[in-house]
Amino acid sequence: MSMIPTTYADWRRCIEVDCQQALTSSFIAARIEELADANHFRTQQFVALYGPQHHARVVAWFQQARAETNA
Repeated sequence: MSMIPTTYADWRRCIEVDCQQALTSSFIAARIEELADANHFRTQQFVALYGPQHHARVVAWFQQARAETNA
């Protein structure tokens, strides 16, 4: 498996299992807010490292996780 997740399931496993980070509502909201801010230093680093397509995928995965959390 690639180190960079390519599916939502792989991404969730990476965060929840590998990184041991719970996908709580507050964590998800903070990450969505940060990733939506093109001027945020960490967002700029993320896009520089992984590209705009992966950035868009990760934002979509956080939005999906938010929808599942709020369901």
